[in-house]
Amino acid sequence: MRYIALFLLLMSFVTFSLGQKTNVYFFPGQGSDQRLFSKIKFDTAEFNAVYFHYPTPEKNATMQSFAYQFIDSIDQKQPFILIGTSMGGMFCSELSDTLDPLSTVVISSAKERKELPHRYRFQRIVPIYKIIPKRFLLGGAKMMQPIVEPDRNKEKDTFKNMLADKDPTYMKRSIHLIVNWRKVGCSPKIVHIHGDKDNTLPIRKVKADYVVEGGSHMMTLTRGEEILEIIEQIILSSSN
Repeated sequence: MRYIALFLLLMSFVTFSLGQKTNVYFFPGQGSDQRLFSKIKFDTAEFNAVYFHYPTPEKNATMQSFAYQFIDSIDQKQPFILIGTSMGGMFCSELSDTLDPLSTVVISSAKERKELPHRYRFQRIVPIYKIIPKRFLLGGAKMMQPIVEPDRNKEKDTFKNMLADKDPTYMKRSIHLIVNWRKVGCSPKIVHIHGDKDNTLPIRKVKADYVVEGGSHMMTLTRGEEILEIIEQIILSSSN
């Protein structure tokens, strides 16, 4: 069945884009990089994967202003798809208000502020993170990640190395982006994939289109093959 779906997917895009290659822009989460998407590989040469690496946000940058920095790197003359996980999904939600992608897929993420858990709203009122030294914030993330999301132990070394590569200033300022995110509403074209065992962004706050049973906040990597199949369904639907 999967080969039939891939054939239809390929033919749909060939027809839709008149021979143009479709760019797929991947936005990783706060503590990750393109390694997060190592199992999201399309079995066709019709797609060109582009992975974004995040610079350190300017002091007091907003989620929207930071996301908009990537617009010039997105080729809008060719068909394109946005895929983002966690904070990367929030960037995609912001960009979908301005751009016209074939599809926007957010994974283990939030499409607007109301989908964030209360602890982020609390920190906006009482910004405890501001008085914590940035190296302590990074160290705390390294310590808490395997406790809060034990599923990450399936890919322990990868998650550990991705987080170790993060700059402390980047981590602190990216927390500021999330805590102070004020987005209300989102594009109806966004398709949301979420795990029902996500402890970082609990599903009870989220309106998801696809729910992965037992899926954690780390499932883009730990269950990448399943996520890929869902993404292929979404792309096929959007091209018809």
